[in-house]
Amino acid sequence: MPRYPGISSEAFRHPLDAQAEQTLRSFPGFKLVARSFVEYLSERPQRIYFLGNYIKAGPRQYATLYGIFRECLRDLDMAIEPALFVNQAPDINAFSLGQDHPSVVINSGLLDLLDEAEIRTVIAHELGHVKCSHTILTQMAIWAMGAAEMLGEMTLGLGNAIGSGLIFAFYEWSRKAELSADRAALLVMDDLLPVMRTMMKMAGGSHKYGHECSLDEFIRQSESYQDLDQQNGLNQLYKFLIYNGGRGTFLTHPFAVERVYHLREWSNSSEYRQIREGNYATDGAGAVDVTPDDEAQNLRRQIEDLQAEIERIRSQQQD
Repeated sequence: MPRYPGISSEAFRHPLDAQAEQTLRSFPGFKLVARSFVEYLSERPQRIYFLGNYIKAGPRQYATLYGIFRECLRDLDMAIEPALFVNQAPDINAFSLGQDHPSVVINSGLLDLLDEAEIRTVIAHELGHVKCSHTILTQMAIWAMGAAEMLGEMTLGLGNAIGSGLIFAFYEWSRKAELSADRAALLVMDDLLPVMRTMMKMAGGSHKYGHECSLDEFIRQSESYQDLDQQNGLNQLYKFLIYNGGRGTFLTHPFAVERVYHLREWSNSSEYRQIREGNYATDGAGAVDVTPDDEAQNLRRQIEDLQAEIERIRSQQQD
């Protein structure tokens, strides 16, 4: 896997992400929401919940998954190591939250459906969110959306501030932020195929009939989706309405076929080629030391010794 020493998130941030975040931060009411979020909430309750309800990965817990996670940290030259948790949930999903003490959470359903390369893709995507500092805005968005929906005018004095316009801006930014995280996944994987295959599986993957899914067909589906705008101007309006509550709920992620389109476009760009050649913006933040610690090395030696002993016993039995 390639490594990107010192790489800044600005090197791969999607311009639509940057534009949407700027719009969100300049929107009336955003500063009040931000102040109230910091005042009333912190990362500690979230971290307590994760520690109490999920499995924390490490050298002795989900060791393979943790190893992939550490390699992705190295490849993206992360300045901070988030906590990695596995949540017992059937949904094919993962998410990342927090700023000073970020966490990445992976649902068990995702681990059961995806192969190792696809799991690496998801982890790199979530670390891309952390690298781009999306996680604090995501957490703020969840809080603001919930406050607006559940408490209305009683939202800690924020009823007027958290209006439909600000909520729309949060959702719009959330969808565009995914495009930057997808780019981080491509940089780590250095191969477009497993990233697109991951998107296809998350859109409609199946254990039983997965062998009948065709990535080529999914790519053609992505192209057909883009062609809708050329066929009828109303299709653009329908897309907008679907994304923004037209079916009863706002969508936090772009459609998988749309993400495939944007990532294929970037993979053929000179910007992507320049990054792969080592020409990219840096931030000098320093990286997490991912050298295996003594505990991990000792555990690896114990596993190797155990495997050798099993092989020895098996050979004796065969003789």
